[in-house]
Amino acid sequence: MGQNFLRDKKVLNKIIAAANLTTKDNVLEIGPGLGVLTRELAKRASRVVAVEKDKALAKLLTKQLTEEQISNVEIIEDDILSFLRKQESRPWIPGQARDDKPSLLTNYKKVVANIPYYLTSHLIRLLLESDDPPTDIILMIQKEVAKRICAKPPKMSLLSVSVQFYAEAKIIASVAKNSFWPKPKIDSAIIKITPKIPPPLQRGIKGDLKNAGKILPNPPFLKEGTANFFEVIHSGFSHPRKQLLNNLSAGLAIPRDKIAAILQSADIKPQQRAETLNVEDWIKLTKLFFYQTSDKKP
Repeated sequence: MGQNFLRDKKVLNKIIAAANLTTKDNVLEIGPGLGVLTRELAKRASRVVAVEKDKALAKLLTKQLTEEQISNVEIIEDDILSFLRKQESRPWIPGQARDDKPSLLTNYKKVVANIPYYLTSHLIRLLLESDDPPTDIILMIQKEVAKRICAKPPKMSLLSVSVQFYAEAKIIASVAKNSFWPKPKIDSAIIKITPKIPPPLQRGIKGDLKNAGKILPNPPFLKEGTANFFEVIHSGFSHPRKQLLNNLSAGLAIPRDKIAAILQSADIKPQQRAETLNVEDWIKLTKLFFYQTSDKKP
């Protein structure tokens, strides 16, 4: 299933340090495997829920933890993407307002995982777009992907803009392939992703941007605005080597002269490429395209 089991104690300690756990923390671990990280999390956290897709590993780890009398760990046999989707879409409690439905991640404020590389983008998206995202996400992922997530202009990508819209991201440490068994073909990195508070996506808050500003400190967007934001960035990165003017005009079906005027009003050259813009630039453009306002306060 693509597992590479961590065997380097020094790397394990770096993951634990990045998580900065307290005895009050509930932790969601993804892919515990043989439980090397699980046991260390259990020593420091109040509770650990570990989701493991491999039936044999889940059964073995449950048996071992029971024998070791580690009682604050629950092993759940499931695919993490399916598990998160099911939890987020579960029915509301009768009598409870729909906007008050608690999120799964309300109970798990920190997520720690050494994940198969194919999970990376989908998993991060699910976590960050949750109604109540975790306070910290610590992941072991492919080094090149970690660098793309943390990139700055002029090396931005659709992935980096998407993650940085919701969160701050930084690489904690590089991890050599020899730290795993079996040894993967590529190096890894520990990355820490900290969702912004309040997050740009604010479900449950009604009204337009002006009214929302009375409730939240300078919120970039509500739910509709977030959809607009991603429509703009997908258009901008549709052909990464082409100019913004061409990509945005084609993707948003807006005449080139109008696109050029909006770009210039945002102090962005029509000839620039998407990789040269930061998240704030994209937020500014989204407001100009859809709300006819910049991000400058009146």
